[in-house]
Amino acid sequence: MHCFVQILKNRHLISNQTYNIMSVKISEKTIVSTLEKLEKLKLDEKLHSELSWCWNSYLSDNNPVGVIAKSKLALELFKAKREENSRAVAKKLVDDLEKIALN
Repeated sequence: MHCFVQILKNRHLISNQTYNIMSVKISEKTIVSTLEKLEKLKLDEKLHSELSWCWNSYLSDNNPVGVIAKSKLALELFKAKREENSRAVAKKLVDDLEKIALN
């Protein structure tokens, strides 16, 4: 499966845009960084594809429920990975994901 992140890079669509729907702030940069980190660390391919799908769906229908749910799962994985190796996942990425997941 062609990676969503690579598609974004190829189309030069990555931005620092923040989407604010129903008082939920979702940063495109955070989601893209999360997808890249999931892929790089090979943590959960299914979660990667689901988060990618939810992100595209969110861009289409502005419903953040799926992105928030999958961000929570990614946050749990990243926190566990940081316990093993604090350098594996940047603290800023974890903090940014918490802003999305804990709304």
